[in-house]
Amino acid sequence: MTTTTAPPAARPAAGPALYHPTVARLTYRALLGRRRALLLLGLPALLLVIVVAVRTLSGQDDGTAEDMLRSFALSPMVPLIGVIAGTGAIGPEIDDGSIIYLLAKPIRRSTIIITKLLVAMGVTVTFSAVPTLLAGFVLNGNGQNIAVSYAISTAVASVAYASVFLLLGVITRHAVVAGLVYALVWETVIGNLVPGAKTLSVQQWALAVGAKAAHGDLVHSAVSLTTGVVLLVVVTGAATWYAARRLSTLKPVGDE
Repeated sequence: MTTTTAPPAARPAAGPALYHPTVARLTYRALLGRRRALLLLGLPALLLVIVVAVRTLSGQDDGTAEDMLRSFALSPMVPLIGVIAGTGAIGPEIDDGSIIYLLAKPIRRSTIIITKLLVAMGVTVTFSAVPTLLAGFVLNGNGQNIAVSYAISTAVASVAYASVFLLLGVITRHAVVAGLVYALVWETVIGNLVPGAKTLSVQQWALAVGAKAAHGDLVHSAVSLTTGVVLLVVVTGAATWYAARRLSTLKPVGDE
């Protein structure tokens, strides 16, 4: 008596990939090229030089550490690194037209955006949060957990900045200029000095998250934790979605 076996069930079709290794590799190569690498390294190096000088002159003080990390690390270093990484992840390809060759490949536009965004986030977090943590330990040995608190804040802010500046790289050829104006005028000046504007500052949203890791009340934010988290998620998600939508309007060669 012979028996027959049923053929193995077909595997369900995999959903569209959200990450493309080749796109990621090319983006890393573009961001870590000589000119951008110097800028990405220069800002954290300047921060560390400043904090070493401050620690040498004033000694260990929690208040000084918090003020330095707020005034020099979270602002303006993090938004400036975000400008470099976010706009650099896609802006130059759009400016010189080479993005068209990538769009001609069978890769979803959303996959391109998400991959480039993840790379930009990784670069921004690495060059922001790690130096901030080191700077905090230099200033006060992580007293009151200030170094960890600001490292968390800079990492969270890096995610939002990367998405916002990547969007600028997609929608305008003047992304770097627009990003610098936003980083230096809004986030560094208005967002720090004007009470009402603080509610709309990425730095304040990120501080609301990082402050939960601090001991004491030196690290504080103008918004609540719930408000900060909601606004961070909304801005990051909306910027990513709109960047993918705008990229989908670009047509590869031969489609026009």
